Amino acid sequence: MTSQALVLDFGGVISRTLFETHALSEQALGLPPGTLRWRGPFDPASDPLWQDMQADRITERDYWMQRTREVGALLGEHWDRMETFVQRARGADVQAVIRPEAVAAIQAAQAAGCRLAVLSNELDLFYGADFRHRLPLMDCFEVVVDATYTQILKPDPRAYALVTEALGLPPERCVFVDDQARNIAGAQRAGWQTVQFDVMQPRASFAAALGLLGLATPALS
Repeated sequence: MTSQALVLDFGGVISRTLFETHALSEQALGLPPGTLRWRGPFDPASDPLWQDMQADRITERDYWMQRTREVGALLGEHWDRMETFVQRARGADVQAVIRPEAVAAIQAAQAAGCRLAVLSNELDLFYGADFRHRLPLMDCFEVVVDATYTQILKPDPRAYALVTEALGLPPERCVFVDDQARNIAGAQRAGWQTVQFDVMQPRASFAAALGLLGLATPALS
């Protein structure tokens, strides 16, 4: 085993964002195609609520709670927890929401003997405890640190320490990929190597992470 590790956030990095899976969400929820139109970073001009979040007029949590309530209302239901939205929208096909670029990067790192870990703030909370157990890809990870259970949220330095302690590696041997700048900043303060994941450029983001591990970018099948 190499003394390096690839540590990934789950939501947005391994899984595609809710912005990218409207068709799947509509199918799972029984909504007509084209019902969900907000696109966040993929079309900011058409999403005023996203623009408000980017301008710090509302928080990210405010954004998703508003979307959660809107989608619940479309179904004639009152949703006041984002995990309700995520679990209902993801449907039965868990594989469909996983990024192929993530699969290729994880398999490349594993083949090279790199250690693999997940560091998430809400994996089982938002997706449901059975989600990852129906996802064979999760068997690649020897360590899963999920604040659903630890109650320690990134960017708290203790969250990163839990990973390095479980892996038995020093921080500088860990390459961390996360789509949130504050979590990347926390990892940097902890002494980790980092790549801030760009949801618009997933292949390039994973290539950067593999590059830090001294690995080439694999071809997508």
